[in-house]
Amino acid sequence: MDGRTRSRWKGIILVMGVIGLFSAPFTAQAAKPELKGKFEILKDEPSTHQPGKVKVIEFADFYCPHCHHFEETGVPLLLKEFGNKVEITMVGFPVIPGKLPTPFDMYEQAKLMGKGDQMKAVLFRIIHKEKLDGVLDRAIRSLLIKEVGLDVNAFEAGLESGKPAKLFEEGRRWGERIKVSSTPSLLLDGNIKVDGVNMTPENVVTIVRSILEADAKK
Repeated sequence: MDGRTRSRWKGIILVMGVIGLFSAPFTAQAAKPELKGKFEILKDEPSTHQPGKVKVIEFADFYCPHCHHFEETGVPLLLKEFGNKVEITMVGFPVIPGKLPTPFDMYEQAKLMGKGDQMKAVLFRIIHKEKLDGVLDRAIRSLLIKEVGLDVNAFEAGLESGKPAKLFEEGRRWGERIKVSSTPSLLLDGNIKVDGVNMTPENVVTIVRSILEADAKK
């Protein structure tokens, strides 16, 4: 990724006006000497770290333009830098009021059917590039479901079961528990929180690299 793109991501994230950014986050330098970067260690959350891999949970709102930008630039940067040594999963966390939860439910159902990443990309595109952020009725949903290669009837039956809505609600409560205040925010390996002004590409890459380097020394 060229310097101009990295700079653009950094600039956009730093000026985030999405809900809660002005509440100054607690910033912790590495609690362990081998870790580098700016982050917060959540003492009440257990580590999920597995040697040689960093699990990245991205708390994001489908309606948030900064989350869309992270999807297009931040996720590819992490995958380019670290490949299969990072595992990135989005958790829906709405911060923009007055929006319907349908995209979050659709994403959860697609995850259950093994197409979460594909549905995530389609939903961000249709909301931010095609400017369709209103009602995603059944006809529109059918087109999107087919685009990601899923059976429409099975998908709709899954939505009607209520399970995706329950999973979305569990994710939202998780974000509230760890005090996510702006999107996108990251949780690395279960207890390393990166958000607000710390959400720059350089900082995130530094943290992930230092975790993997610490593993390599063991």
